[in-house]
Amino acid sequence: MNINATLFAQLIVFLGLVVFTIKFVWPPIAKALDERASKIAEGLAAAERGKSDFEQAEKKVAELLAEGRNQVAEMVANAEKRAAKIVEEAKEQASVEAARISAQAKADVEQEMNRARESLREQVAALAVKGAESILRVEVDAQKHAQLLSTLKQEL
Repeated sequence: MNINATLFAQLIVFLGLVVFTIKFVWPPIAKALDERASKIAEGLAAAERGKSDFEQAEKKVAELLAEGRNQVAEMVANAEKRAAKIVEEAKEQASVEAARISAQAKADVEQEMNRARESLREQVAALAVKGAESILRVEVDAQKHAQLLSTLKQEL
């Protein structure tokens, strides 16, 4: 055999193999590689979207936490204001009640004083009548009696 014919036959077989590979083997491999590349690209895009969504979720959670803290602070401030208002109202009511009790006590004291005065007047009048009775029993002098009665009247 001739080396040229063998080389030429090997060249034809090699070229046939290359054509066969390019026509039948390479397209499915290229297709599989393209599909794999697109899946990887989709996965990377999904990961990027997930990362972006995660960052947005973190921001939203931070905003919600800040809003919640603000609402809690506002509620606490409102509760403190309400408590101060309730305390102030209680003080006012206690003040009004104390004034009412004081006025009632003064009125009661005034009534008792008036009763005591009336009782004293009655006792003084009774004593005056007794005194007049005893004076009249001892002697009857109209001028002295009138003077005594006017003195008693002024004292009362």
